[in-house]
Order: sequence, then C-alpha cells, then structure tokens
Amino acid sequence: MKLFNALLLSFGLLLGGQVAAADIRPFSQPLFEQLQAEGAPVLVDVYADWCPVCKRQEAVLTPMLAEPAFADLTLLKLDFDSQKDELKAFGVSRQSTLILFRDGEELARVLGETDPARLRIFVEQAY
Repeated sequence: MKLFNALLLSFGLLLGGQVAAADIRPFSQPLFEQLQAEGAPVLVDVYADWCPVCKRQEAVLTPMLAEPAFADLTLLKLDFDSQKDELKAFGVSRQSTLILFRDGEELARVLGETDPARLRIFVEQAY
C-alpha cells in the first residue's frame, strides 16, 4: 500500500498535477498559535535526530501525510534538543512524542508509537 501511495504521488508530480499533502514545517510558537486560532488540525512531532524511534515514526508519517486526505493537516517538528521552553510548555519530557490538535484543543498524544495502523488511527482523530 505504501508503494502504491508513493507511486500515485510520484505520478501526479510527473504529470505536473498538484498533489495535496500535509504541510511539514519546523515548530515555531507564532505559527502554532496561528494554526490554533484558525482551528486547523496540527500534529506536533517532538523529535531528535539521534532518536531511532523518531526515525521510524518519520518513515511511517511522511508517506501517510502525503495522502490527499491529510492535505489540511500541518505537522510541526519540535526539536527535542534545542526547543526546551516549548517542551516544557507542552509538558513533554521525551522525544518521539506526538501531540494532535484541532480547533485549538489537544485531542490526543502518544509516545513512541511506530505501528503504521495505530499511527493512522491516531492522526485520523483530527478529522
């Protein structure tokens, strides 16, 4: 299925078509607040470059969030090693934490989840 989705994405890009996908950006407080005010679905990904679980999460989330169904979702990558004030504000003490928001409210959070089916169910809670 992942290969099929990747092929569809590539095919759309090769044809010059616009393929909708989630927006993936570095975390910033002003952007987070703007998205919250708009009621947009937001996934905060607390990651560290050295974290193997974070890399497995990214390997699952990147192709999944490229699907058109997630076009209005924004994934904000919060750096575990350099954004300590933001970690404290979210009450996060470990990397590989995923926090899902919609309409200005936290919907759910998971720690260390890498199972593709469970991650899909987790993200779909925003819809």
